[in-house]
Amino acid sequence: MIHATAIVHPNANVGRSVEVGPYCIVGEHVTIGAGTILQAHVVVNGWTEIGENCEIYPFATIGASSQDKKYKGEQAFTKIGNRTVIREYSSIQRATGEGEYTTVGDDCLFLAYTHIAHNCIVGNGVVMSNLAQLAGHVEVGDNAVIGGMAGIHQFVRIGKYVMIGGASKVTKDVPPFFLVEGAPPRPYGLNSVGLRRGEFSSEQRDEIKRFYKILYDPQNNVSQALEAMRAIVTTTCGHDLISFIEASQRGVIK
Repeated sequence: MIHATAIVHPNANVGRSVEVGPYCIVGEHVTIGAGTILQAHVVVNGWTEIGENCEIYPFATIGASSQDKKYKGEQAFTKIGNRTVIREYSSIQRATGEGEYTTVGDDCLFLAYTHIAHNCIVGNGVVMSNLAQLAGHVEVGDNAVIGGMAGIHQFVRIGKYVMIGGASKVTKDVPPFFLVEGAPPRPYGLNSVGLRRGEFSSEQRDEIKRFYKILYDPQNNVSQALEAMRAIVTTTCGHDLISFIEASQRGVIK
């Protein structure tokens, strides 16, 4: 179902029951999975793969060359999972670096004017509210929520089930399961709503809460907090939290 005004390159791989609406442009190296809908004025180019049953709203751009000065036209990729919704004027850009990827998982929702820059890795079930922006090389864990007009600095990692409040300026890593807000951002406890929706057990929630108190005890630095957590950890969530902090290069919000 391709509208007469759409331009679809003959070499594009367009799946069964895909809808390409008025004035859309689909490039030569694009693959679009079955059931996906490009509503109108959508541009998909570059080496881009879009999964099944996605919906992309007017004036969104997927797979455009990155705004990175290091990008010199090399073959780099964009990959979008299944059932992801991309609203009006959003942009997801291809990676910088030969063979590198910008990736987005399944079941994500990106509201209007959101931006995902080159080499970002976005997990499953992520929600970005209007005007939220990811700079290059940002990693976002599964089921994280990024509030409207929030800006995420290059190379920052956002843990799974994190909630970032609107208009926040995030320059350091945000550990999993936590709620942060502000510019500069401050921790405000657990993402309790996300944990309930994720059906975490009471044991898991209790350990996350205990670790939050240890990490943000003013008498502990990060090394001391990690040592205390390792001594008492019992759940997979606790191990995930410890591993995230141990792997941090930019440092965690403190």
